[in-house]
Amino acid sequence: MNDKLLSLLGIARRAGRLTLGFDAASESMQKGKTELLLLAADLSPRTLRNIQNTAGQTDTLTIVSDISMQQLGAAVGKATGIISVNDKGFAEKMKTLCNE
Repeated sequence: MNDKLLSLLGIARRAGRLTLGFDAASESMQKGKTELLLLAADLSPRTLRNIQNTAGQTDTLTIVSDISMQQLGAAVGKATGIISVNDKGFAEKMKTLCNE
């Protein structure tokens, strides 16, 4: 599951359908662009709480994955623990992969 999800994240990144990082993801959610918010397993509790508050205010589906920030960073080419998926098709496939 993780390998398929990481591969799909790389494809979505190259397609320009991801927003990376706290500030960029928060802005994307507030503008209504975010279809799915994917969070790393080892995100700090404070950051997790803050981003989940924003997600709750904007009614954004959030998944805390079992993937580390290091693995996510390697997949998308930038160190990050917060990924906003801004494409419905990619978001649906990632939800399916996370539920396997």
